[in-house]
Amino acid sequence: MKRLALILGVVALAVPAAAWAHATLKQESPGFAQEVQSSPRQVVMHFDQITQFPVVQVLDQHGRNYAGTATVDQLVVTTPVRKLPTGTYTIRWHVLSSDGHVVSGVWTFGVRVKALPPTEAFGASGPTRTEHLVRWLYFLSLAIVIGSLGFRLIVLRGLELGPRLAGRLTLVSLLGVIAVIQVGILAFCLRCEDVLQLPFGKFIYGDLSPISGGTRFGKAFVAMTLGFAVAAAFVYLAWLLERDWLYWPALLLAVGFVAGLSVSGHDGVDPGSSWLSEVADWVHLTAGSLWIGGLVTLTIAVWPLGREIRREAFLRFSRLAVLLVALVLAAGTYLAIVRLPHLHDLWSTGYGRVLIIKISLVATAVGWGGIHHFFVRPKLAGASDKLLGGIGRSLIGESAVAVAILLLAAVLVDSKPPPRPTQTSSSNRAAYAGAVGASSWRK
Repeated sequence: MKRLALILGVVALAVPAAAWAHATLKQESPGFAQEVQSSPRQVVMHFDQITQFPVVQVLDQHGRNYAGTATVDQLVVTTPVRKLPTGTYTIRWHVLSSDGHVVSGVWTFGVRVKALPPTEAFGASGPTRTEHLVRWLYFLSLAIVIGSLGFRLIVLRGLELGPRLAGRLTLVSLLGVIAVIQVGILAFCLRCEDVLQLPFGKFIYGDLSPISGGTRFGKAFVAMTLGFAVAAAFVYLAWLLERDWLYWPALLLAVGFVAGLSVSGHDGVDPGSSWLSEVADWVHLTAGSLWIGGLVTLTIAVWPLGREIRREAFLRFSRLAVLLVALVLAAGTYLAIVRLPHLHDLWSTGYGRVLIIKISLVATAVGWGGIHHFFVRPKLAGASDKLLGGIGRSLIGESAVAVAILLLAAVLVDSKPPPRPTQTSSSNRAAYAGAVGASSWRK
């Protein structure tokens, strides 16, 4: 079985992907996200093959089109542009490729001002409920892969797992890392589809380079996808070769590349962000993933299949959870103060109200875990099967609350914090720090 799996893996890597022959934009003027000092007289686009029936729009922030009729000369599409006032502009284009596919794209530039990122191009509607759901699945996948690997390597270190439990742990980790890659691709495509404003049938031929290579979001997506692909390979090899030490590089890669969310999210790009907010967000995300993912692993793998070791696993995880929760609360409190400068932002803004709900769920999960730590843990030594069964059901409930926290985290990630004032008094910050001490998990 494992030899067949190895052969299939090698074949999958060796077979090259089919090359698509549609036209590709090679050079453009004005450039992606370029700030020009005078109004350009025309938009010039160079393709790698002849195109037909070009449509080019130059749109201001109100949707007014300043472009004339586009013309084609061999590989070059030229579009005259009326005089542009100072501001940011969105270029949307469509051409018919020689292979019969309609190729589309979008980019932004600014006239005497900094250009908006492509994700904020005119026409983009912003995150949808579908994107919130996909982002939640992404966070859940991250928590499962980091939490399951961390639980195996830290909590269960030195314990006899047995073949069934070892297999379940490997399956959970492998499914988690594969889900991170696949759900991450889906989330990226949904964001790009919104930016390009195209139905899926045309979106698959869209030019994504301004987003994938011209934004922090896109660069982080590419890096994280590659990083987690390598992590998946290590998990696969650890199972195939029965070398448990190979799970360590998989965990380190997952923990390292999850920082892509921190450098491309609110704490990397919003006003007031800094390397401190990026580090705090990474600590917040990593500790939360280890905590929530470890709790899920304990519930779905160790408790039902590791009867001989579940008492010891529960005790060890209980001790580790205290440290992880402390890190989540400390980092979350700092990030909440950075994002919401005023106390009234908690109830006067949509971001703050969602944060309040999440703080309540975090407090519920922490309280639930506290009951396990202070009341259940001392009774485990002589616990009956009936009590152990009740603990299992309680763990399911605590896990459900933790998963709900991830859903609210997904909504907050796609939401915009209120704008920061130019100055914030130290007294307001001190009062706010006390009010949000419960913090949040991941934005």
